[in-house]
This record gives sequence, structure tokens and C-alpha cells, in this order.
Amino acid sequence: MSSSAEGETAAAATERFQRHDSLYGDAEKVTNGKHHGSGDSWARTLMLAFQSIGVVYGDIGTSPLYVYSSTFPDGIRHPDDLLGVLSLILYTLILIPMLKYVFVVLHANDNGDGGTFALYSLISRYAKIRMIPDQQSEDATVSNYRVEAASSRLRRAQWLKEKLESSNAAKIGLFTITILGTSMVMGDGTLTPAISVLSAVSGIREKAPNLSQSEVVWISVAILFLLFSVQRFGTDKVGYSFAPIISVWFVLIAGTGMYNLAVHDATVLRAFNPMYIVDYFRRNGKEAWVSLGGVVLCITGTEAMFADLGHFNIRAIQISFTCILFPSVALCYMGQAAYLRKFPENVGDTFYKSIPTPMFWPVFLVAILSAIIASQAMLSGAFAILSKALSLGCFPRVEVVHTSSKYAGQVYLPEVNFLIGAASVAITLGFQTTANIGNAYGICVVTVFSITTHLLAVVMLLVWRAHPALSAAFYAVFGLVEFLYLSSILSKFAEGGYLPFCFSLVLMALMAAWHYVHVLRYWYELDRAVPAAELAAVLARRDVRRVPGVGLLYSELVQGIPPVFPRLVDKIPSVHAVFVFVSIKHLPIPRVAAPERFIFRRVGPVDHRVFRCVARYGYTDPMEGHREFAAFLLDRLKTFVQEEAAFTASSGSSAAVAEEEQRFIDAEAERGVVYLMGEATVTAAAGSSLLKRVVVNSVYGFLRKNLRESHKALSIPKDQLLRVGITYEI
Repeated sequence: MSSSAEGETAAAATERFQRHDSLYGDAEKVTNGKHHGSGDSWARTLMLAFQSIGVVYGDIGTSPLYVYSSTFPDGIRHPDDLLGVLSLILYTLILIPMLKYVFVVLHANDNGDGGTFALYSLISRYAKIRMIPDQQSEDATVSNYRVEAASSRLRRAQWLKEKLESSNAAKIGLFTITILGTSMVMGDGTLTPAISVLSAVSGIREKAPNLSQSEVVWISVAILFLLFSVQRFGTDKVGYSFAPIISVWFVLIAGTGMYNLAVHDATVLRAFNPMYIVDYFRRNGKEAWVSLGGVVLCITGTEAMFADLGHFNIRAIQISFTCILFPSVALCYMGQAAYLRKFPENVGDTFYKSIPTPMFWPVFLVAILSAIIASQAMLSGAFAILSKALSLGCFPRVEVVHTSSKYAGQVYLPEVNFLIGAASVAITLGFQTTANIGNAYGICVVTVFSITTHLLAVVMLLVWRAHPALSAAFYAVFGLVEFLYLSSILSKFAEGGYLPFCFSLVLMALMAAWHYVHVLRYWYELDRAVPAAELAAVLARRDVRRVPGVGLLYSELVQGIPPVFPRLVDKIPSVHAVFVFVSIKHLPIPRVAAPERFIFRRVGPVDHRVFRCVARYGYTDPMEGHREFAAFLLDRLKTFVQEEAAFTASSGSSAAVAEEEQRFIDAEAERGVVYLMGEATVTAAAGSSLLKRVVVNSVYGFLRKNLRESHKALSIPKDQLLRVGITYEI
């Protein structure tokens, strides 16, 4: 090999070593990713567009089952009111799902993932707004987004960044609205099955009028039980099986709509003139404003397009929405309006009354299946959002099952699925009718819309560096529209609207309590991190023996040595021959490439063979099993040893030393890997306020004892785990 080639090899090794060794300054480094969907072929995009029909559009596609009955609970007073409401429906569909979500919000994805927490994590990469101090100053230069040359746009973004980072109120505010949005999506996932299934099943009374409402409710409960039982099969399998059914549904409702337009009154197409909206409000005043709570139900499930984006891509969602969803649903609403122009007395059951008699049973059966699919759309979105909250330390540990080996981000949460299913059944049994459920449903829907608008306005200024006038126009237009809808729905607070507020407050309280103690616990460990000199003194003690094998001590701390280590040595005065301090860190990005999973640093002299490791995961990355994790870690550790030798010297002796250490690591790994973990009992410090004692001792303690334990979340077998008890008074 030539000397120049040897120099290039040494330089490459030096560069790799510096990347892996910069433990304190490079813990957020990630690979550059493509724009979501930009690399997909048209064949794959069309396949994903078809699959998205079965996963994303079930909810918004079945809204014609109940929109007119919810908008006109007291009947139609004036014939032109139908044109006003139809015009409201059409322009609501165009303004919020199409213009806002399909053509703007979807582009605010976090490397392909959407939802409330994806927006929050995207913001947190451009400004240090996270309250856990595990971010480094180098984040801005080594993350997916590079620092641009100086410009007025960059200066504006830098100004906003400094304001967010220097304001605790801004950090808390962003975090609060994020967990509120997550709570509302969970509420949406609870209410969607109840209202969709109950609306679809109610149609059977057209052919079986002797059935009581109570019997209809129990049929709905049986279907809900079936729905929540199949969630474990995952979005991938469910999406492929559901897409043909929803496609048939769209064909049926579009065909029914065209039939009603042709047979009854095609003049309802005048509703594309927005002046009918103005006339509607002039004629009805406050009643028109109240009716907006029913109109907004035409866009339920819109957030699923964004929350489920990680399963598909932007182009696939845009194609399926503009070419399939919007034309079909718009034709259905226009057809129902045409039918009601002749038969306004049937507004309480518009959908089934407007179906041609020979088509009733096919449409009814497909409606039942579509209602199940509608629930699937929001459930898959709720699971995806909650898994992000879990990985960012904002939700108690629950089991996360990755249901697809082909598509990242497709997850199933068994405990959450059980709780949502139980709540949905209870709501169906308690409310009995879709009218009261609709009042609660609308609040969830519009609150999530509003929160997305708030977060996206920050993304536009901070990440996209858009002109303030453009951001202000976006915020003003959509913020005003959503405020009008929300104010209308709140007028029905006492008629069922209180339910999502109570649900969200409880869930928010649990999430806030968990995150609050999580942050305090991290600060406690950081303040008491063991200095390197003290580690050397501990290992030099006469009573401390080096025992065979590899020891992996888990800690959330990414800086320094965790305070549990001296306590471990005091209790069991022995340290494994190869000892690694392991920190599992979830970065605010969806995925971390496998070659960049681990970064290492040697702690102390070479002969101590003690290392520090940070294992980095994105919030959609699945955790490996313990065997795979240990094998991967040790393989990367040997690579680090080799690169370290190449960096420190170029002589053959250093290479020989590295090879010897690699053989030593292999030999100790053969003797066994032992996992060690601190079992910390967290209590409020003496003199703490009553509120803090309740949050730390009661709420956090209850959640920690009754939910998934740390070693189970990390897939560590009990027979290879050694836990050391320690108490943190925070």
C-alpha cells in the first residue's frame, strides 16, 4: 500500500474516531434524510395512496352518516338553510382538510412523521425548548438541518430561537399545548368508534323498526369489542384489508349522491356560491352560529392524515384526498341536500332515508364495515402520537409493539388499546345516541386543529423561516375559522361537551406529572454525577475485585457517571472485567441510522477497560432484544477500540494493543453479559409543598408501580439483571 493511501486511511479512521469519541458534544448527530416521499417511485406512491384509503379516511369518509342530523337537531326552518349549510360543508372541506392539511401541514413533518409531538420535536431541534438537559450546543450544526448563511430570514429565526430558549413560560406553554393536543387526539380515538359505529348500526331501524335504541346500542358494543380486538394485527395488515372496503364505500356514497342530484334537485349546486353562507347567518343569527358545531363534524378525522403520515408519504396522501376522498364526500353531501329539499322532515336520518331502496342493504353492510375503519384511522393515529410522547419522556412506560417490519412507525400499544376500548364502550352505553356524543366529539376535533395551527405558526417562523406576514396570514385565517367553530361547540358544553375536557385534563395531569418528575430526577442525577477521578479511586480500592464478564450499567444520564455506581460498588465490591455505562437516549427525530446508533468514550486508563456509551434512538425506532442489543454494542465497542488506536498512534504496536483488547472483549463476552440497573425510589424532599408531595409521592409513585418496569421496556431478562436500590429526594 502506498504512503498516500495509508495517510488517507489514517485520516478516515481519525475522522471516524473523533465522531464516535465526542461524547459530550456529538450526542445528537444524525444522518441527513430525504424529503419524505421524495425518493419513492410512482408505483410505490400509488400503492401507498391506495393503502391510505383504508387507514386514513375512514373517519372523514363516514361523516355523512351524522352531519345533517347534528346540524339540524330541531329540523329545517327555511329551504335555503340547506344551501347555506351545504355551502359551509363544502368550504369547510376545502379550507381545513385540503388547503391547510393536505397542502401545508403535511410539509411540516418531522422527517416523514406527523402529529402533535412530531411538530414539537421538530421545534425542539431548532431551539432548546426541551426541559431535560441532554442537548448539546453542537445540535444546530450536526442535525439534519444545516445552518444557512447569514440572511434576514435566518436573523428572524435566530431571534425567535433566542426568545424561546430564554423563556421558561414559552417552553412550558409549548409543552402544555402539545400534551393537550395529544390528550385530545386520545379523546378523538375514544369517541370516533362510539359515534361512527352507533351511527352506522342505527340505520338498521329503517328495516327493523321494532328494534329499541337499547338493542341498537348493544349491537354497537359487540362491534366495538371486535374492533379493538383486531388492533394487535397492525396498521399494515389492517390497511390492506380495509382499503378495498373503503373504496367501495366511496363509490357507493358518490353514486348515491349523483342519483339524488339527478332525481331530486340538482339546483343545490348553487351552494358553491359562498353568498349562501352569508344569507344563512343573516337569516338565523345565533342559531346559525350554534349549528357550526354540527357542520364541523364533516371534517372529523382530518388530523389522522397528519398523524398517520409516517405510514405513507405526502404525495400519496395528496393524491388519495384530492382524487378520491373529496369528490366522493362532496357528492354525497350534495345528494343529501338535494334529497332534503324535497323531504326536509327526514333530516334526523338523512343518510339512510336518501339511499335508493334496492341499495339499502349493500350500503348498510358497507357502512358498518366503514364505521369500523373510521375508528381504525384515529386509533392508529393515537397510537403513533402516544409512542412519540413515550419516547420523549412525556408518558409513563407502556408496551410498544412495532407491527410492521417494512414500515417504521406502525405501532400498537396493548394497554392503551384496552383503556380506549373500555372508555369507548362506556361512552356508547352512557350516551346512547349520536347527538350527545357529537357534542363531545366536535370539541376534540377543533381543539386539535387549533393546536396544530399554533405549533405550525412557530414552525413556519423558526424552521421554514417564512416571512412574518405569511405566517401571520396563515395564523389569522385558520385561527379565526377554528375559533368560530370551537366557540360554537363550547355552547353545548353541558350537553356532552364536558366529556373530552374531563378526559383530557386527567390525561394531561398524568403526562405532566410524569414529565415533571422525570426532569427533576434527571437534574438530581446530573448534579450528583461522579467525577472521573472518583471513579478511579473506587476502582483502586483494595476490596474491589474485577470479576469475569461484561457489565452493562443502565442510566438515563448522558453526561458523567451516574450516582448509583458508587452505591453498587459499596453493596457488591466488584466490577466486571469490561464495564460499560449505557444510556438509552431518544433523539427528537423519527429514526437514527444503525451505524450511528452508539457513541463511546473511554473512562480512565486503558487497563481499566471502563467505557461510556450513549445508544441513540429515534421516536419510531424499535428497541432490539437484549441479545441483539448487547451483540451490536460490543461489536461497535471493538470498532471504537480500533479507531481509538488509529487516532492515538500509527505504529504497529498500537494496532497490536487494539487487537489484544478486542480479543479480551470477545473472551469476556463469552463468559457472560450482566445487566445492572439502579432501582430509584423517588420522593419529594423535606419541606416540599403539598402539591409537589402529591405529584411526586402519590401520582408518580402510583404510575411507576403499576405500569411497565424499566427492564421490561428495555427487554432485559430477569435472570441476567442486577438491580441496586437507591432513593432520590428531589
